[in-house]
Amino acid sequence: MTNRPPKLSVIVPCYNIESYVPDTVTSLVNNARDDFEFVFVEDRSTKDQTYEALLELTKRLRNSRVIRHEQNGGLATARNTGIDAAEGRYLTFLDGDDWLAPGYLAALVDCIERHDVDFVRTDHVQVTGVERAVHRAPEGRRHIPLDPRSSILPVDDTTMVDYPYAWAGIYHRRLLDRGLLRFHDGLRTAEDRPWIWGLHRKAESYVAASLRGVFYRRGIASSLTQIGDVRQLDFFRSFDLVLAELVDDPEAGRLRKKALRNYCVVIAHQLLDRGRFERSVGARLRRLAAEALRGMSEDELSEAVVGMGEERVDMLRRVRGGLKGVAA
Repeated sequence: MTNRPPKLSVIVPCYNIESYVPDTVTSLVNNARDDFEFVFVEDRSTKDQTYEALLELTKRLRNSRVIRHEQNGGLATARNTGIDAAEGRYLTFLDGDDWLAPGYLAALVDCIERHDVDFVRTDHVQVTGVERAVHRAPEGRRHIPLDPRSSILPVDDTTMVDYPYAWAGIYHRRLLDRGLLRFHDGLRTAEDRPWIWGLHRKAESYVAASLRGVFYRRGIASSLTQIGDVRQLDFFRSFDLVLAELVDDPEAGRLRKKALRNYCVVIAHQLLDRGRFERSVGARLRRLAAEALRGMSEDELSEAVVGMGEERVDMLRRVRGGLKGVAA
């Protein structure tokens, strides 16, 4: 690497993903440039030899380094470690079990430089077994600079704050200088919810780009979304952070309605899928859900659950109590 700072830093948190490391590293080899750096953060894997695999395989990848945590900290903390170590003008993320199409990183950099915006958000390809499906970022206005706030509402439609994936985009370092790139340390799930809300409330410009070079593995056994333990319940803390950070927003009233909608959708989803949780975790889920829902007025909930469907709304009614006048 030259003495000049790299143009792009790619941050790759890794935890118990030894079998996927070859695909991930190979895809980065096929994206490497002299002005790109790759920062792997090994979060003290416990079930396999992820760290050893990274040390060996990254020998093929120029301008790469592997940082190992002294103890497991979770995805948010691992990303923050990578952010702190990154030197690039732009930053992007890749989860350790996912991979990129050849040339994708160059296209990302070209997009953010061409439009000169704070960040770019992209589509992605979801991989479930042998099946692949394109998932489009919800914003329909493509390849034009936008005000990030203009993509938060409406309440009852899918918007960019419902598409929180940090790895689906690229971010200018100036966002880090403004305190908008770091994640809340210790969050083990839904860590990207407060993060995406902060970006769309406080950044000045962004572009939604029709780039589809990220391949996101869905449903793998090591993924936290497949594990029914207490870490899943961090989504309560995540959404409580979103609501707390909205209090001083000049549009707090309007945006709170959208945040409550997000929160209710996730609560209902987790409650309906509670069979995968350990018994004690399932009981705690129900208790925390009841507390969260009782913190919302019936008027707020009436607006938040519009169009959510009878099954989900009925579940929220039963857990919270009341809501007889709230329609699905």
